[in-house]
Amino acid sequence: MTARELDEILVHRWPLVMRAVMAGSDEWLKGFVRSIAKHGKRASWRPSAKQEQLMRRLLSELGAAPGDVEVIER
Repeated sequence: MTARELDEILVHRWPLVMRAVMAGSDEWLKGFVRSIAKHGKRASWRPSAKQEQLMRRLLSELGAAPGDVEVIER
């Protein structure tokens, strides 16, 4: 995961993932998405391989995969 991709995910897509997960009942998953959001604020933070894999799976499952965002103004 490149730094640019990570930034794009955390800024544009992760809030959507957080909303979807927080509406559910899986406490472990809620803690995970909050942890990613918290650590993502640190400039030097990079997800581990396991974290990255789970992040990508969540993005895919919750419909927030790259390419789903439409640019309104070009």
